[in-house]
This record gives sequence, C-alpha cells and structure tokens, in this order.
Amino acid sequence: MNTSPNFIPTADELSRVERDLRFHPSTVENPRILTREDIARFNRDGYLKGMRIFADDEIAAIRRYFDDLLARTLAAGGDSYSISTAHLTHGRVYDLLTDSRLVARVTDLIGDDAIGWGSHFFCKMPGDGKRVAWHQDASYWPLTPSKAVTIWLAIDDASVENACMRYIAGSHRLGHLTYRLSETDEANVLNQTVEGIDELGPPVDVELKAGEISMHSDLLLHGSEANTSTRRRCGLTLRYCPAEVRAGLGWNAKGVVVSGADASGHWSNPARPAEE
Repeated sequence: MNTSPNFIPTADELSRVERDLRFHPSTVENPRILTREDIARFNRDGYLKGMRIFADDEIAAIRRYFDDLLARTLAAGGDSYSISTAHLTHGRVYDLLTDSRLVARVTDLIGDDAIGWGSHFFCKMPGDGKRVAWHQDASYWPLTPSKAVTIWLAIDDASVENACMRYIAGSHRLGHLTYRLSETDEANVLNQTVEGIDELGPPVDVELKAGEISMHSDLLLHGSEANTSTRRRCGLTLRYCPAEVRAGLGWNAKGVVVSGADASGHWSNPARPAEE
C-alpha cells in the first residue's frame, strides 16, 4: 500500500475501499459564526460563498508566500498544480489549515471534533488552457462516510474572466454520480469527467475577491473553464471532515486535529512542520 502524502488512488484501489457515498446533511443546531440560514442553505445547495476571512494585508502576505513557493516548485520541475498536501511539509500552510477563523466556520457545519487533512494549491497561470472537468471530490478520496467539506481560499481575485470555479447547486443531494475516466485528455487537470451536466441546472459562478472563501460538500459537482485571460487565478483548497470519518489507504496520516478531539486515535495528527 502506498502511503505517500501525495498518493492519488486509482479507481481500482478506491473500489476496494468500502465507502458510504451519500450526502449527510449538517445537523449543527447552534452555530457560532454561521447562521442557521447558512446551514440550511449549505444542506440545500451544497455550498456557501463570498465570506471574507483575510484582510488585504494578510492575503497579500499569503500571496507573496505562495509566489515564492510556486517559484521553488517550478524550479524543481513541478507545475502550478503540484503543491499538494502542503500542510505536511510547509508550516505556513499548516497555519492556514488550522487558522481559527476558518476552523470556526468548518465546525459550524461538521461539528466540534474536526480533522484537517488536505491542502492543495490550484493555480491557473495566465493562458493556462487547462480546464477542470465537472467532478465530485468524493470520487477521489478513500474516506467514509462522505462528510468532508472543502474551503476554497482565493489567493488571487477569481472571476469568470480568469476561470473561477463553478458549482451545480443541489447536485450533492444526488449522491455519487457515474463518471468517465479522462486520463488521456491533456486539457483536463483531473482524470474524471461527469457528463450530462446540462440536465442538472445552470452553473453558479463562484467569483471571489482575494481573501474570501467558499465552502462546498465533497459530493457537489464543480469544475472550472480554462484560463484564457492575462491574469493568474490561484486558490488554496483546505479539506476537513468530522473525526468520526475513517480514511483508507493510509490517508489517516494526513489528518490534523484542528478542533475538539479524535477519541479513537484514527488520525495521525502530525505536528506543525518546521519548514516555512
């Protein structure tokens, strides 16, 4: 079994992990930051968007940090999508994953005992030309049950012009959808594509200013077009789940206790890396 932090399971490997791929609505009754209306909206639509977290000076510092990290990644032969599971190797990304302002909103959706297990920069360079096909995150992850929530933090302003993310509202309530493998499609960042989207409703453009976040369910259909503009579009995805979720294929090694406790000790809870 491959337990490398950046290990991406194949469809065959995932098929051997027994998973509950149904949507489980949030049952939090007394949120501290979000409202009950927010939680009802998340349960209905599968997402929340447009929440300001970081002030202009804070996000500018995060952007400078990412610029340096990207430059080092490119120099080492990677690309703008290569910086994955970064909280295990970069202290400043660990700090973002565990930031109390982000965690407070996550726990308002999934409960107080929460694990942060994923951190991946999705950076579309100017004229990048690659789209992210319609997909469900849960298809890629050996987690059960499907209760994970993703925060998408805008490092740059994200607009229709530079290929912001798009959602299909309510699609998470359809459960796990059939996809086709698109591994040979060099214009697709990912290797899965869910088809027949036109029948499920119009896409919602997730335009965000730098420092704002959106949040979405792991079963929500989402994707983005190719960036044909002259502006970069970078976002940092931070992934969370309740401590009760089980991770197969060694993925429990990624999980940091960001709130409450992991009574079972299933998640490894690694310390903050020293490297910035």
